[in-house]
Amino acid sequence: MQSDSPAAERRESDRVFVLNPVSGSQDHVDDVVKLAADYGFEVLTTEESGDATRFARRAAPDVDLVAAVGGDGTVNEVVNGIVEADALESTTVGVVPTGTGNNFATNIGIEGIEHAFEVIDDGRRRTIDLGLANDCAFVNSCIGGVTAEASSDTSSETKRDLGVLAYVKNTLESAQEFDSLPLRVETAAEPDGEFERAWEGEALFVLVGNCRRFTGSRTAQAHVEDGLLEVTIVEDAAIPDLLGGAFLEGLFARDSTHIIRRRTPSLTIEHREHAVEYSLDGEMLETEHLELDVNPTALEIAVGEGYQPNPDEEGGLFES
Repeated sequence: MQSDSPAAERRESDRVFVLNPVSGSQDHVDDVVKLAADYGFEVLTTEESGDATRFARRAAPDVDLVAAVGGDGTVNEVVNGIVEADALESTTVGVVPTGTGNNFATNIGIEGIEHAFEVIDDGRRRTIDLGLANDCAFVNSCIGGVTAEASSDTSSETKRDLGVLAYVKNTLESAQEFDSLPLRVETAAEPDGEFERAWEGEALFVLVGNCRRFTGSRTAQAHVEDGLLEVTIVEDAAIPDLLGGAFLEGLFARDSTHIIRRRTPSLTIEHREHAVEYSLDGEMLETEHLELDVNPTALEIAVGEGYQPNPDEEGGLFES
């Protein structure tokens, strides 16, 4: 049972903010530093790749909360640092959205920088599922295929100039020259009694959502407290058909014979010819064999009032 208790009822302790100064439009640093000083929070500023993970790993054993100030990639690094410190049970994660897309922050009800500070200081907490890909943690999604390649190739300058459109632009460009992936995907049995299932063939994308959904449902947020991953496989097909229809009109909103969907607590993805790049919340992982699992309700997050655990369920917020 979730507690939903306000942060004010928790034991006060040090809170550390890990600031990525080059995320998003890169104009947030002064505002974050000032707000952190007003609230009495310590700020650690990253200078190179891996700093966010190192800072979180060192801080987590001694503080109650570590906040990621950046985009989804910064959140991923901070969470992995807490996992490496074996401090999931004692450390809350905060999110201050200053990246390009800020998908995860939106899904947990964070509406901006000032709102994030209010939530972290005196907001509610939920424990959500944590995805694992070859023992690397992810909170939002794991993506393989043309979209992962496009994400990897999108420069900071392009993201700053074009925002979310930078990913769409690079995906369209990458798709024209992308060689489909011969994959085998095996999913574990679903809770409704479905047996283990396997899919084998040529794929353009494999999209695995934990807090992010890749279907035409009314929200982009998946149920992130159900112990399941949402899997979408997009088979190799005519690029204009996929990108001109389902992809650009709301992430596969239309039914298609080229799209396979599963819900599962675990799965394996195997590519027998060469290693494949996967994007874990924007952080890249290259491997021939990927094992994905869920650590149910393992990560405590500071959430806004707009967060609803099951976005498909009618009724009030914070339902368990």
